[in-house]
Amino acid sequence: MMLRKIIRIDEEKCNGCGACVDACHEGAIGMRRDKAVLLRDDYCDGLGACLPACPADAITFEEREALPYDEAAVRANARSRQTPLPCGCPGAHTRLLSREEFAIHAETRDLPSELRQWPVQLKLVPVNAPFFSGAELLIAADCAAYAHGNFHAAFMRGRVTLIACPKLDAADYREKLTEIFRLHAIRSVTVARMSVPCCGGLEEAAGGALRDCGKLIPGGCAVLSTEGAVLERGALRLAVDG
Repeated sequence: MMLRKIIRIDEEKCNGCGACVDACHEGAIGMRRDKAVLLRDDYCDGLGACLPACPADAITFEEREALPYDEAAVRANARSRQTPLPCGCPGAHTRLLSREEFAIHAETRDLPSELRQWPVQLKLVPVNAPFFSGAELLIAADCAAYAHGNFHAAFMRGRVTLIACPKLDAADYREKLTEIFRLHAIRSVTVARMSVPCCGGLEEAAGGALRDCGKLIPGGCAVLSTEGAVLERGALRLAVDG
């Protein structure tokens, strides 16, 4: 133990937004019972990158007896938080996509993609992917982009996009989405689903996750016809169990 400067989180002031979790690259801060907490003294470097991220001024410095900062432990923890995928496919590695990768080709005149990150499949994306930080999130049915001719510009632009099929995917995405919402400062959630009944499962999973995560995140939903028309736009319904 040593006397050093370290952060202090005021639980009463904390509003549970999770912005400090995203700002702490060392992984020293986490969420417990919808409040930010310092997980380990030796993960905190005392530099305070989390302070300006907190909208509630709940984080301050204090000088007290604490374990020294352990850079090796921080690096090991960062490696352990990288979610391994069973397939080991290099194409599943998370990355941000630059606009230069989608420049309009001079000969083919292809329109640029609005996809901002990889992977895009909800089944593959790790819950701790860095591109979720501060994201406007789009959760879309697999079929939606094929039905709506202007899907990239109308729905994907400026958003992090996740796609899934509640009928064909052998997964209940409510728990995974709840964890994503809890871990990151998500700014909004939009669901784009088809009008077919089975597609309602995607809206139920997202709505249930919004209810379960303990945060107030704006949510909306667009329902598309099989011909590509937007039949309905409205608030995302929060799931009610029982």
